[in-house]
Amino acid sequence: MDNQTEVRKFILLGLTSLQGLQKFLFMLFLLLYLSTLLGNMAIMIVVICEPRLHTPMYFFLCNLSCLDIFFSTVTVPKVLAGLLSGHRGISYTGCLSQLHFFHFLGSSEALLLAVMAYDRYVAICNPLRYTLIMSPRACLQLAVATWAAGFLHALMHTVMTSRLHFCGPNHIQHFFCDIKPLVRLACIQSKEGRRKAFSTCISHLTVVALLYVPVIFNYVPPSSGSSASWTMIATLMYNVVTPVLNPLIYTLRNVEVKRALKKRLFSRELLAQKMFCLAACVG
Repeated sequence: MDNQTEVRKFILLGLTSLQGLQKFLFMLFLLLYLSTLLGNMAIMIVVICEPRLHTPMYFFLCNLSCLDIFFSTVTVPKVLAGLLSGHRGISYTGCLSQLHFFHFLGSSEALLLAVMAYDRYVAICNPLRYTLIMSPRACLQLAVATWAAGFLHALMHTVMTSRLHFCGPNHIQHFFCDIKPLVRLACIQSKEGRRKAFSTCISHLTVVALLYVPVIFNYVPPSSGSSASWTMIATLMYNVVTPVLNPLIYTLRNVEVKRALKKRLFSRELLAQKMFCLAACVG
């Protein structure tokens, strides 16, 4: 890597290279973007200005509209500029920034939808305590937690992507910077390196599969459609079999653990002590 040149600029190939389609796509995306801005801004203004709408549901809806505006702004203006001028270059820093905010806002929106579902659940199933549970303070805390969790989730992906090295082609097969197309452009590692990485993770993946597959099989299907025998077998898998296999899976593939076990169980001093204790017990 020391003798290779790092890529500092990327080229977004966009949706199409056909000149005839670019004008049509520009008008289409411009119309969609303006509709997004106007529609969500109208919702935010109405919710803020109308006291009757100062409820948890509309508070979260206002947050959702804000997220939608920013979420579209992360990618669409760059797409419009590329379709209009043909300039599709983006700097390395700009690419990582776009990736970060895309996943930050997208993750926050996904979490916010879950919070909104919880709000409706409380309103329907516990209406008498709704105002107590969904108090203004609780709503604010849920909203802050949603944005903060989305930011941290995106930060993790951004940091991991920033550690990749780009020393070859700089043409991104996408209309914005995302993780998968950037990974494809990263300097290719050897098959041996990929094999070692997979070998490192295979133990944990095996344990995860042994635990989650039976659990999903047991609890996801409706009760009326599942056999009692299969339910018991699935329960035995993650309740009895998996705890037995976990030590074997994690230790048999771990060189350090095997060495420590051999040192502890089969060392000369320990064997001498065992023989002495055995002779004393027999005598």
